[in-house]
Amino acid sequence: MDRRKSIKALLIGTVGAGVLVDACKNSDKKAIAESPDAMLDADRMQEEKDYLKKLTANEKFFTVHEMATITALADIIMPKDAVSGSASDAKVPDFIEFIAKDMPYHQTPLRGGLRWLDMQCFKAYDKAFIDCDAKQQIAIVDQIAYPEKAKPAMKQGVTFFTMMRNLTTTGFYTSEMGVKDLGYVGNAPNQWNGVPDDVLKQYGVAYSERELKECVSFEK
Repeated sequence: MDRRKSIKALLIGTVGAGVLVDACKNSDKKAIAESPDAMLDADRMQEEKDYLKKLTANEKFFTVHEMATITALADIIMPKDAVSGSASDAKVPDFIEFIAKDMPYHQTPLRGGLRWLDMQCFKAYDKAFIDCDAKQQIAIVDQIAYPEKAKPAMKQGVTFFTMMRNLTTTGFYTSEMGVKDLGYVGNAPNQWNGVPDDVLKQYGVAYSERELKECVSFEK
């Protein structure tokens, strides 16, 4: 099963068009153009800026080992293909770190799930998940990736994997790489050359020479 195509099919119909409101002064526009961070902060209240600064501080929630495990698991969920990179290429692990700090109720389920995953690997292979080879990692993942087929003893792992899958797909398809993968371009100006010639002939009408001269024509 091509996981990426299945996920894309679910997402592509739900992506809404964003609206950019041009309400900045000239001086503000210059500052925003010179700094991408300024663009993000332009409409934020100071409390929001302070909160974001706290979340993106150097202090990390996950340990190095946990982040390595998250990275390996995210890349299994969203691997690199011919269209775009993997979850880690899209910085999904950083997104999950951010979410864990922004929404603390995710912390215990994620950390507990990572611990559960390692314990299962130690029981089966006498080593942690990130130290297992690709075949061993997939064997463990296959036991928790399909809720309807999972054994009752795998219930905790199923819950954890479902959370990881949701976070991974959300992180990937809200990244620049993921948006390009979907082929979503957002709002774009329409280029119209008028009613096609065959339709004009069908109704026996035509543009006047003045109209043709004054109207803009786009190359196909």
